[in-house]
Amino acid sequence: MNNNSKKLLFLSTVLMGTILSISSNSWFGVWMGLEINLLSITPMLTNNKNAMMNESAIKYFIVQAMASTMLLFSILLIQMKYPTSWEKQMIPSMLISSSLLLKIGAAPFHFWFPEVMSATSWMNCLIMMTWQKIAPMMVLSYCLQPSSFIFLVNILSIFMGAMGGLNQTSLKQIMAYSSISHLGWMIGSLIVSENVWELYFLVYSLLSMILIFMFKSMNLSFLNQIFSTSNVKPEIKLMMFLSLLSLGGMPPFLGFLPKWIVIQLLIENQLTTIMTIMVVLTMITLYFYLRISFSALILSFKENSWSNSIKNKKMILILPFMVMISTMSLACSPTLISLY
Repeated sequence: MNNNSKKLLFLSTVLMGTILSISSNSWFGVWMGLEINLLSITPMLTNNKNAMMNESAIKYFIVQAMASTMLLFSILLIQMKYPTSWEKQMIPSMLISSSLLLKIGAAPFHFWFPEVMSATSWMNCLIMMTWQKIAPMMVLSYCLQPSSFIFLVNILSIFMGAMGGLNQTSLKQIMAYSSISHLGWMIGSLIVSENVWELYFLVYSLLSMILIFMFKSMNLSFLNQIFSTSNVKPEIKLMMFLSLLSLGGMPPFLGFLPKWIVIQLLIENQLTTIMTIMVVLTMITLYFYLRISFSALILSFKENSWSNSIKNKKMILILPFMVMISTMSLACSPTLISLY
């Protein structure tokens, strides 16, 4: 079996596992879908030529297997002790929520996520940042109660995402900490409305896809490769940083739109204190995006010329169009605000 057909097989079972989890009407079906998903993505993370990738695949497998075991035991415990209305009880709700939060890498269960991200390929990073979050987040919405535990996870995720990304030089780790920060906002949106979480997730996935396609097509892995003006053209840099600012949630870019809706709904639900803390902590994330942008646009190191310019002609046509979509957000925002 060649490499492409192997990837296609595992990718289809990853999709199947997620769909099984979110469409199942029993906890056993949810757990089974998550297990299929885990057993399918682990081979995709391995690489015979790279020992670091194999190590990250083992780390991912151990953490996910531990989270699945926690979920299974929590379900069995609940079925024995709390047969009805368990989601209103704090302890069983916390048990199931903790196992799902460990699966998606939300703080304080986030320590494995940047480690795994830094040692794998860009496409695997994209899958872990977007698709792998769908099933656990959907299942989390079944048992999520606005409790002090969930608010703590919400704020901690944004805080750890902001602080972790400050001194990073690896682009994969920066994207990982950015993902943890966005998870805090997703949990906040899930508290107020499932529809808003879906919108937030779609926008976040689109922006992550744009950036990862750029990094992959130019073969970038570290910050100092962006500073190399000999290979990265100024217009490509500008597109990259417009997308980074959009991911950070700066108005008037597309990334600000879901944050705006979440802020509005949190205020309507008398959660002003939580909302203020979330916004203040997100400013730190925006600060390190701005710092990267200004440094790379102003400074230039001619000697670091190992990064590649975009050679794929299709990408040269697609990327400006995608970036244009990410910057033209506030034109359609009044309609979306009225819908939510």
